Amino acid sequence: MACLTLLVVIGSSPAVLVYAQRPAAARITIPSPRSVLGFTPGDDRTIADWRQITDYFAGLDKASDRVSVQTIGQSTLRRPIIAALISARENILALNRYKEIQQKLADPRNVATAAERDRLIRDGKVVVAVSCSIHSTEIVASQMSMQLAFELASAQDAETREMLQSTILILIPSSNPDGIDIVAKWYRKTLGTPFEGKEPPELYHHYAGHDDNRDWFMLNLKETQAITRMFWKEWFPQIVYDIHQQGPNGSRFFIPPFFDPANPNISPLLLRQVGLIGYKIAADLQAVGTKGVITNSTYDTWWHGGFRTAPYFHNSIGILSEAASARLMTPTTVTREQLARSTSRGMRNALEAATNFPDPWPGGEWRPREIMNMEMTATRSVLGMAAKFRSEYLRNFYELGRQNTTATAAPDEPIAYLIPAGQGRDESVAKLVGALVEQGIEVHRLDRELHAAYGPHVLQRTNSAAAKLGSYRRIIAHTSGYHEVPTSSYIVFLGQPQRRNVLALLEPQIYPNRTNSQGEAERPYDVAGWTLSMQLGVDAPAVTAIQEAVVDRRLSMVRDANEVRKDLALPLKTADSSPIVNPLGQPQGATRIGIYKAWTSNMDEGWTRFIFDSFNVPYNSVHDAALRQEDLSAKYEAIILPSQRAREIIEGNLAGAYPEEFTGGISAAGVVKLKGFVEAGGTLICFDAACELPIKQFNLPLRNALEGLRSSDFYCPGSVLSLEVDNTQALARGLARNVDAYFINSSAFETTDPKVHIIARYAKENLLRSGWLMGEDKLKGQIALAEVSLGKGRIVLFAFRPQHRGQTWGTLPFIWNALRPRLN
Repeated sequence: MACLTLLVVIGSSPAVLVYAQRPAAARITIPSPRSVLGFTPGDDRTIADWRQITDYFAGLDKASDRVSVQTIGQSTLRRPIIAALISARENILALNRYKEIQQKLADPRNVATAAERDRLIRDGKVVVAVSCSIHSTEIVASQMSMQLAFELASAQDAETREMLQSTILILIPSSNPDGIDIVAKWYRKTLGTPFEGKEPPELYHHYAGHDDNRDWFMLNLKETQAITRMFWKEWFPQIVYDIHQQGPNGSRFFIPPFFDPANPNISPLLLRQVGLIGYKIAADLQAVGTKGVITNSTYDTWWHGGFRTAPYFHNSIGILSEAASARLMTPTTVTREQLARSTSRGMRNALEAATNFPDPWPGGEWRPREIMNMEMTATRSVLGMAAKFRSEYLRNFYELGRQNTTATAAPDEPIAYLIPAGQGRDESVAKLVGALVEQGIEVHRLDRELHAAYGPHVLQRTNSAAAKLGSYRRIIAHTSGYHEVPTSSYIVFLGQPQRRNVLALLEPQIYPNRTNSQGEAERPYDVAGWTLSMQLGVDAPAVTAIQEAVVDRRLSMVRDANEVRKDLALPLKTADSSPIVNPLGQPQGATRIGIYKAWTSNMDEGWTRFIFDSFNVPYNSVHDAALRQEDLSAKYEAIILPSQRAREIIEGNLAGAYPEEFTGGISAAGVVKLKGFVEAGGTLICFDAACELPIKQFNLPLRNALEGLRSSDFYCPGSVLSLEVDNTQALARGLARNVDAYFINSSAFETTDPKVHIIARYAKENLLRSGWLMGEDKLKGQIALAEVSLGKGRIVLFAFRPQHRGQTWGTLPFIWNALRPRLN
């Protein structure tokens, strides 16, 4: 950050602006991206990699007194994650002061008087966070970030000055630096070839791929952890704008308001503010002649865990934009026929005008520059709104926090959530408490026992006669009276600024039944249920009353995730390594487990690796060629097929779609190899959709009872369901008789063969725990986990995903048990 004050423009070139330092006569230039990169961001067939982006921002930091660049963490593959704070010079010089103001506004309990509140609002700045290209194939925003920063650092017009004086921008060029380099390397490699503009044949985040934007409440990934710490422990932005791209054939640009349904734990005021900013962006785009802008379409506000959805539960405004994609940085052509076939929630087709889509784009050539121009306009719209209504945004932010801290619960509604001591699931308890604390939720440890009325949440059907379209309500199934809560338990009170976040994470979700005129389910944008305690297999009952009048002296605040591990006598986290002890007790050199890794960018495979790395279980990735050619029995005792349809595994990428080494799948030869591996004594473990391969290719005596059903007959998107477990069997060792599992358009098996070992079934009663389930009679009592012998080996068939998104720790013991007999 340079301490400079006077702008002097030399000549007419837009490439270089010069500041004169006062009182010294030395000059420092503000470099444009073109002067550093050799091209202007957004130019066709050009791309800046992460080193070029960070180098540019480092130079801007040195040259401009409006910019302060900070390294806020490291990525999964140890690249720096940077954030550029951009504001007026006087604000940059006082960043610590404004951070303190933000922290006080975020927690009104620390504001002593109305006069102090008014002073904070008068003096504060609206903090706006803008994130680019978390999905790195949506590459344009990462390139745009440099041009945006340059223009804000150098412009002298009144509008820009007002923005900078009233706001502090946190600009994140990408929250996925590793992915930027994956895409840049692949794009440069394929430039000028038949594969130019194709997405890379690998996940663009080392573990998560597209799911790196599904981690904002579980905080599994280093990138999510670093940004969450900056946002919800330090800066508390009032507005978060997450810039994305969508497919090429629909609208040119989506902006809020969002489509229904809205999560009931989002403040109505926030929904109004989101709509207000979205309409301003849409109007500004229309004013400069941009066609194809749509609102109230496709994307909803139900689900919690995205970059722009998590802020709602922190009392902040979350804005999403989705621009139609080019072919990475290569132009594409979109025909009217393609637009006519494109449809989505809130859009009949991409050529038909409507109130929310008044000026469709007619088709033609589509370039990265057009994407960049829309994103630049939208960002300036957000900053302009934040500047013009500065005091309103600050006051509303404060008031939302105040209302959360003073809200009172209705009778039989929760006042807190309890995580009782002594559950015997210490790693899962540490994960739950750590995830809550690290996103700014207050969690207390009980240093002395107290007495409370509490019980688990249960979803109760309200119209049991309508088996296909059931409605539910939440009840708390507690017994009468007060019960002793043991020392060392954890308690999460709702009387805190993040009240709505606590509810959104710990109460069961009830997704509204949304069907069309034919009775078919309207697909949610993401999942329908995600209750953290259920996914983690941790008891976290709702507390409705506490007997003791004063509890403060019995409690101590949990400060960070490592403190929880210390409380539970677990190994502490140090540096980059996971502290979790290998549940199989293997020596670190043992790698007799193979995890199948296709060239089709399978996120379930990435999350499988994440879980194995997190639990320090060694493995080898097994690619298509290895499955076709290697002696599998000589190398592995167990092979895991993450969730993927059989056709995708066998055929892979089609010939000609990618270079030859990335096509072909495991082929019929690989199927024969896998079967031979099992017959020779190996263990094949299949997750969800991958079960189709052995069932059909090996002629196993099971079938998927849900295959071919229409969504009018059965539908269950991402939801938590209850399993009935036979815990006398080795695969269920250490598990309870009832276990929560994650079902995401998954499977259910049936068989008449007594040789099939049935480990778990979907529950016959109280099946839905959190989310949305239609046609539950199709699922009740069906097989969820089975084991089938084949030759000297066996196949373990998970009808669900036991490691979904790295979140479902409650079902991980099934995996370890499936591996343990063959490893010990």
